[in-house]
Amino acid sequence: MRFYIEKVNLTGNMKKIFALILLLHSGNLFSQLYIKNEPLAHTFSVVAKDSLTGDLAVAVQSHWFSVGTTVSWGESGVGVVATQSLVNKSFGLRGLALLKEGKSPKEALETLLSEDEGKDYRQVSIMDVHGNVATHTGAKCIQKAGHQIGKNYSVQANMMLNDKVWGAMSEAFEKNSNLPFAERIIEVLKAGQSVGGDIRGKQSAALLIVKNKPMENPWDDPLIDLRVDDHLQPIDELERLLKVFRAYEHMNNGDLAIEVNDMKKALEEYGAAEKMFPENLEMKYWKAIALANNGRMDDALPLFRYIFQRDSNWRTLTERLPEVEILLISEKDLKKIINLK
Repeated sequence: MRFYIEKVNLTGNMKKIFALILLLHSGNLFSQLYIKNEPLAHTFSVVAKDSLTGDLAVAVQSHWFSVGTTVSWGESGVGVVATQSLVNKSFGLRGLALLKEGKSPKEALETLLSEDEGKDYRQVSIMDVHGNVATHTGAKCIQKAGHQIGKNYSVQANMMLNDKVWGAMSEAFEKNSNLPFAERIIEVLKAGQSVGGDIRGKQSAALLIVKNKPMENPWDDPLIDLRVDDHLQPIDELERLLKVFRAYEHMNNGDLAIEVNDMKKALEEYGAAEKMFPENLEMKYWKAIALANNGRMDDALPLFRYIFQRDSNWRTLTERLPEVEILLISEKDLKKIINLK
């Protein structure tokens, strides 16, 4: 059977490792081990369920570009999958499809592996909405490799600097139950990195969270989908993006409040967002709009002045809001805002 290898930059021992694979494997088996559609996502990851909300998460970090587009899969009301090592990327959607058919994670995993001649090179974890989990670490995953299963979670890793990674991740999940679920999962990744992580270093990370029941609107699924494709400190950046996500949850709630003319609620939500990122002009601006709509012009004017001095486009935007009934103030008050120096 003919096969081809996609161009990959390898150095030192990595060249030796894959030269050995080339020598040992050929034909049909090799075509399943390393082909263009099967990236080398050596990594550490976690699949987990929140015992309070029922939400499910899969999160990952790797020295590989855009690891979240390869490893992490999930669907609300179905489950989550992490497929890694010498990745069989099809395990993501196929694993979810098997869960939809009513198979348990164990049955789904057995089905996937039974059809894969490269199963010894795979690392896979599948969790359903009940918190049942099945995990496989192939005998030929590059060391250090292993996994640990606990109540409502599994952590798994391959090509690590040492064998402490998955144990540290397990401990972090169990001891951080007081945190919001997404933040708890970030702590799991941080713990894996703190004891060594990927032997090659750091490059990308991802966090995917889905609900335990199907979303009423499919376009709202997943609940959280954050990816850092290429960064010197991917977990730190993922943590920062999660904080931005939280702030924009408040922004979205503020927008919804304006839609129903609940200006008091809008002020609460925009204010909460602005408090999280006080230098963010977007958040500061909508807080100012909410203040004005609540009749608090003396509080709103200094914010508008600060914003306009940094970007005059916000002044132009303000002139356009009354006609669409987002800025509900008198013509006199509008002129006070627009004429600010």
